Amino acid sequence: MLEREEYIIKEAQRGDRACYGMLYNHYVAPIYRFIYLKVSNREASEDLTHEVFLAAWQNLGRYRPQGFPFSSWLYQIARNRVIDHYRVHKQHQPIESADATLTAAPSGIEDRLDENLNLQKITSVLHKLSHDQQDVLIMKFVEDLSHAEIAQAMRKSEGAVRLIQHRAIQRLKQMVVRTTQPEIA
Repeated sequence: MLEREEYIIKEAQRGDRACYGMLYNHYVAPIYRFIYLKVSNREASEDLTHEVFLAAWQNLGRYRPQGFPFSSWLYQIARNRVIDHYRVHKQHQPIESADATLTAAPSGIEDRLDENLNLQKITSVLHKLSHDQQDVLIMKFVEDLSHAEIAQAMRKSEGAVRLIQHRAIQRLKQMVVRTTQPEIA
């Protein structure tokens, strides 16, 4: 959450472009990363991210804080743009082609190698999950949002988000175990 976010939002709602620029600068990277992990195409991700922030600017007057960070509202817009994108394009890019540097946390080289190997394993099966399951896992474990924030962004209850997360993790575990078990001849 951005420091003094409520004040900045109110000023942006009054037309202060500099305040909206502060919101944009703070949230553009995580929104882009979320979209990129969903569509796996740099140009489409850039376009969709632009659409998200344009829609947010155009509808900022209707935004009302409900005890959640501004990012929950942005993720909700981003999620809808990704859904619209897939409705129009009906093409799926493999998530395996996602740039691992977008999700890697800064650390030592050994840690990064382990993280990249684990990320490759996870992303190789992540695309097999439902869109809701992918959204929950990305928002929770990549973007580090709370269950309440995810529920707000997805317009679901916290209980539903926890259930989606639980089922997604169980399915991922099953798929990863299947891909790592040696074949018996």
